[in-house]
Amino acid sequence: MSKPVVLIAEELSAATVDALGPDFDVRNVDGTDRPALFAALADASAVLVRSATKIDAEALSHAPKLRVVARAGVGLDNVEIPAATKAGVMVVNAPTSNIVSAAELAIAHLLGLARHIPAADASLKAGEWKRSAYTGVELYEKTVGIVGLGRIGVLVAERLAAFGTKLIAFDPFVSPARAAQLGVELRSLDELMAESDFVTIHIPRTPETVGLIGAEQFALAKPTLRIVNASRGGIIDEAALAEALRSGQIAGAGIDVFVNEPPKDDALTSAPNIQVTPHLGASTDEAQEKAGVAVARSVRLALAGDLVPDAVNVAGGVIDEYVRPGIPLAERLGQFAAGLAGGPVEAVDVAVHGELAAYDVKVLRLAALKGFFSSIVSEQVTFVNAPVLAESRGVTSELTADERSDEYRNVIEIVVATSEGRRVTVEGTLTGPKQIEKIVGVNGQSVEVPLAQHFIVMQYVDRPGVVATYGTLFGEAGINIAGMQIARTEAGGEALSIVTIDQSAPDELVEALGSAIEAKAIRQIEIREF
Repeated sequence: MSKPVVLIAEELSAATVDALGPDFDVRNVDGTDRPALFAALADASAVLVRSATKIDAEALSHAPKLRVVARAGVGLDNVEIPAATKAGVMVVNAPTSNIVSAAELAIAHLLGLARHIPAADASLKAGEWKRSAYTGVELYEKTVGIVGLGRIGVLVAERLAAFGTKLIAFDPFVSPARAAQLGVELRSLDELMAESDFVTIHIPRTPETVGLIGAEQFALAKPTLRIVNASRGGIIDEAALAEALRSGQIAGAGIDVFVNEPPKDDALTSAPNIQVTPHLGASTDEAQEKAGVAVARSVRLALAGDLVPDAVNVAGGVIDEYVRPGIPLAERLGQFAAGLAGGPVEAVDVAVHGELAAYDVKVLRLAALKGFFSSIVSEQVTFVNAPVLAESRGVTSELTADERSDEYRNVIEIVVATSEGRRVTVEGTLTGPKQIEKIVGVNGQSVEVPLAQHFIVMQYVDRPGVVATYGTLFGEAGINIAGMQIARTEAGGEALSIVTIDQSAPDELVEALGSAIEAKAIRQIEIREF
């Protein structure tokens, strides 16, 4: 079999290719050459890019085999995520690759502002010796305000603590207890701006954060305030910042990011007491290598059919090792539920019972939806587009979890509401040291059947001779029964037979079986990729 094609569209480190390993056909293309990119995408299962290659709907239309777009970095402005999601293509990035580099750049800007390093450097190189003109300030015992206590903000706080600073922060999503653990006191934004000698910004750009710091906030600041933005352009109102610097309302600014990159005019960059860098937050050898290696690993996971913690258009996050074995089980239970439903549905809900309820199990709903729709649609179904397929078909899906499970340590239950008003359920668990996947409940009936590839499920009125009847028909058709379990509500009541067979049964045999035992319902269910 030919190896999956992994396309590298921009220059990446040698460590990136090494991390991909020998299992792929790695090809290179200039991603900025659109015709060349489109031609190369025709065979690609994955494409790795940085910031110059645009992967939009047009590019995706040339990539019928594409399963993952990997951005070796943090920003995803060059990837059209909704189009990728609609196409069932996973988008991944490397969100932690540059956090140390970004934190260190913020510290560098703070120190540069405190000691006038860029201006003093330029002056000396111009033949001047103006020591008194560049008298600075110490960070020691100054109040530093951190806007955003995410991963980078925390790294900055940890580093600034060594300078003997007083740390305050604005972050409405951080509890006072967590802030106290970091040695930080929480403030409102206005309080932070009024108290701080230095401010450093570490939040994403969202509609809520654009222009977060503007003229009103600068009016509250000390005239000695120095502010740094090495996160995203637009969080500081650039016009307000330029005016605050020109009027002497604040003492200085260190800016690495801009609304337009590069800036369209010098209104801000020519302001006094400003030091600027051209978006260098991730521009270290270490960050670039980490980014390439991280996305290479994500590509390996994605092409192996696993979930990827760094996926941005699917519920990502670290999957606990206790939860991970339940992913293929949930997917196969979804396939089984689709076979039982046998027609249009209005809801596919997932309930998790037992010890698993104490963990983050959102991934199990995705796995169940992936399994369910892979049995009923012709297009490729992935962890990315399964929720999109559900939404486009008007199918709702909810996840619930509770810690009660009477017979098994954990149970995953799929509950399907059909358009005919029926309620279809299937429950499964993992048993024993080998974590054997088993079905332990179907439509309220208790069973214990190992998951297999080929099932026949029959519902009928309990009476003698039924097993002999269908056993004979299977034998006459040359189909071996691998396993069987019968459940019933009561003697003479409704019975359920789940039969596993070694191969698919012809449709005419299934029809004959149903007629012979006067089945209320009979379904053949195939579990793919078992």
